[in-house]
Amino acid sequence: MLTPLGRLDKYAASENIFNRQMVARSLLDTLREVSDDERDCIAVLERISRLADDSEPAVRAELMEQVPHIALFCQENRPSIPYAFSKYLLPIVVRYLADQNNQVRKTSQAALLALLEQELIERFDVETRVCPVLVELTAPDSNDDVKTEAVAIMCKMAPMVGKDITERLILSRFCEMCCDCRMFHVRKVCAANFGDICSVVGQQATEEMLLPRFFQLCSDNVWGVRKACAECFMAVSCATCQETRRTKLSALFINLISDPSRWVRQAAFQSLGPLISTFADPSSSGRQFKEEGQSSEDNLSIEGINRLSDGEDVPEDAETRPETPLSDLSVSNSSTKLEDTLAERAEITRRSSGEPSVPVDSSVLCTLSSESHQDGASNVNAKKPGNYKSLLRPEVGTSLQDFVLSDQELYNSFHFWRTPLPEIDIDTELEQESGDKLSPERPQETPEVTVPCSPNITMATRKELEEMIENLEPHIDDPDVKAQVEVLSAALRASCLEAHEDTIDIEKRSDLQDELGVNELPNVKINQDDSVPLINDAVENIDCTLHYIHTDSDLSINSVFSPDEEKKSKVQDVVPQALLDQYLSMTDPSRAQTVDTEIAKHCAYSLPGVALTLGRQNWHCLRETYETLASDMQWKVRRTLAFSIHELAVILGDQLTAADLVPIFNGFLKDLDEVRIGVLKHLHDFLKLLHVDKRREYLYQLQEFLVTDNSRNWRFRAELAEQLILLLDLYGPRDVYDYLRPIALNLCADKVSSVRWISYKLVSEMVKKLYLSALPTFGIDLINELVENFGRCPKWSGRQAFVFVCQTVIEDDCLPMDQFAIYLMPHLLTLANDRVPNVRVLLAKTLRQNLLEKDYFLNSAGCHQEAVEQTIMALQMDRDSDVKYFASVLPASSKAAEDAMSTASSTY
Repeated sequence: MLTPLGRLDKYAASENIFNRQMVARSLLDTLREVSDDERDCIAVLERISRLADDSEPAVRAELMEQVPHIALFCQENRPSIPYAFSKYLLPIVVRYLADQNNQVRKTSQAALLALLEQELIERFDVETRVCPVLVELTAPDSNDDVKTEAVAIMCKMAPMVGKDITERLILSRFCEMCCDCRMFHVRKVCAANFGDICSVVGQQATEEMLLPRFFQLCSDNVWGVRKACAECFMAVSCATCQETRRTKLSALFINLISDPSRWVRQAAFQSLGPLISTFADPSSSGRQFKEEGQSSEDNLSIEGINRLSDGEDVPEDAETRPETPLSDLSVSNSSTKLEDTLAERAEITRRSSGEPSVPVDSSVLCTLSSESHQDGASNVNAKKPGNYKSLLRPEVGTSLQDFVLSDQELYNSFHFWRTPLPEIDIDTELEQESGDKLSPERPQETPEVTVPCSPNITMATRKELEEMIENLEPHIDDPDVKAQVEVLSAALRASCLEAHEDTIDIEKRSDLQDELGVNELPNVKINQDDSVPLINDAVENIDCTLHYIHTDSDLSINSVFSPDEEKKSKVQDVVPQALLDQYLSMTDPSRAQTVDTEIAKHCAYSLPGVALTLGRQNWHCLRETYETLASDMQWKVRRTLAFSIHELAVILGDQLTAADLVPIFNGFLKDLDEVRIGVLKHLHDFLKLLHVDKRREYLYQLQEFLVTDNSRNWRFRAELAEQLILLLDLYGPRDVYDYLRPIALNLCADKVSSVRWISYKLVSEMVKKLYLSALPTFGIDLINELVENFGRCPKWSGRQAFVFVCQTVIEDDCLPMDQFAIYLMPHLLTLANDRVPNVRVLLAKTLRQNLLEKDYFLNSAGCHQEAVEQTIMALQMDRDSDVKYFASVLPASSKAAEDAMSTASSTY
């Protein structure tokens, strides 16, 4: 019997916490009850202020959850109280931001953001009551948790309050928080939201105030901060000018890619493709950068790549070196790396082209091959011979005669005091390293080394070998030590052989290589036997190592591109070359082991955006990478490419599509269903870009889409039906009749109703196209086939499918009504005597709701109209109630009509 206010007062004063929670939860209902009286509304708001002082955190949290709903109600229903929210509710929200209870703070933060998003807080209140409180909460003496949360709120509200308030009240404190030396959590929040702040304040404030802080955050000693920087790098890049983006941000990003933390590298590689897309030139790509909103599509589609900005050429000396294999061991600052790289490249340039490559231990080759495969395969110009000179080999002269190896260099602890490597085929290994071992300028003129194997053995006297073995004997139980003893024993036996026998053997082998020829040498494998000094797989003789490297280099010259030409094929002037080199390296198998197992998928995901940025004139830079991704072992990578191949075709144009994309497209057609669905969903988009003759070749393969790995994958067939509807515009009447018609009729008889319903639409559109063509006989033949296969089908589902097709033909005006009355209507009316009620129900609905609504049957009094009316009268006398109902004239909005329709629909 209490009034709403009385009930509110009673339970708000209860000692039971649950009662006070229920009061907070029912505040909105109480306001609705008293909304007609302004004084009662104000009384409820005053009680809200008192309830906000409740000592129980659960009550305060419940109250804060209701505040956004109450504020919206007051704005919509009580505009006569404009001060209601500002006076009663906003102070509670602001006060709770510093509440001692974590749950209360979280709910107040969510409420504040919701109120700002719905624009329920006046701008004046934001400047005078919200921002000052947040700035105060981020003071140095503030509570750690409160400070971190306040910084996050400031960052999230910046896009909502706009540039003016952000620059005046938030930006300076945000810059201070970026340099918080005591709490890395604060720096991490700033780094995570850095891109949002940059997009709000604009280019000038970003470059003058924010970029110096961003550089500090990118070199933070906490990997989580650097990872957050890598994730928002694209947004920061978009807020800067083209010169800054090229000269400063690209070098900074290379440091993140080479970061010692795997998580930072992983985030950087994921952001690499989007970052490259910011270098696009709108004049060539036709796309401008959109500051607000970010595409979340599975692929960077052409519509989705609208966040682009201008770009300029970058000088060679401004590029930084890609990540070296030693970055995981020691990481120096960016300036040191750049100076070392330039110094090494200058030294390489000064060297003679005839300088021989010094043999390196095979274990080192294995280590380098995994890290530098990216540069040997897709970026030859990034790595030069001599990059690892200081660590892996002694200084060498300008000619082979000056090359001398000392005992210490040949027989050191690295060579002997380790576990022997397993025997592997040297061809594969050296093939990857051939680009790094030879000077790319004149690799053909590298002289063959004829140093015999015997000096390698005799340099260590038998006495030294015996002493080594004797020192290892006490530790023979260790498997590694035992293997080393075996190696030294073999060396000891080899030292007993006469030097002239070894020399003869090497000369024979050289003659054999000359006879076989250059092209056959990679298939030759060294067979070690008693006649050849056997020390270790890692300690190959100089002649063998250099000779095989020389052979592989010859092969590379005989290929399509020489090293110089291949290097030029990867060079472009749209984006900094170092960024593109790192992007191309994402297909390197070693990246999956050292960075991210999904790195190839990220590369495939962003490839259309990178291709759009570079333009079709630079497609040669990406062709090899795209082919590598298309043959990736992970089906998720191929699936990503399959979903975006039509977008890439638009970017490349018809000639490049026919040359480079069509073969990959054909491979996707024969792939797993998970990959084929990507091609199928955009089949029309891709085929319409091909030449007419090339397009007709795929008519023979459309039938293969009916076969799937799992017969229960009905969505595959449904997608095929939808694509065939679009493909009708790409092919002539004869092709449609010969190739598409059998597939459509097959889909009309599918076991799954969803596939059949789409197929009915397909068949009706096919009837329309064939009948309106220059040879309408195709359309008439299709109609006759529909009557024979479905209208007279012994199964009731087939006869029902015939009614569905007729219904679709009528709705979409696929045939003139006079032609429909001649070819289809007589067979349709005969189904009024069908023994299955479901067929008669659908017939009654089609005649009453579709056919009689046409002007041809409304305005003409002919035999056709009379036949329809007689059929409807017969259906109105049907023994089935549903048939009689749909054959009768009833208001379409009646409840009974809706129930009957849903009941009847469930039967077919």
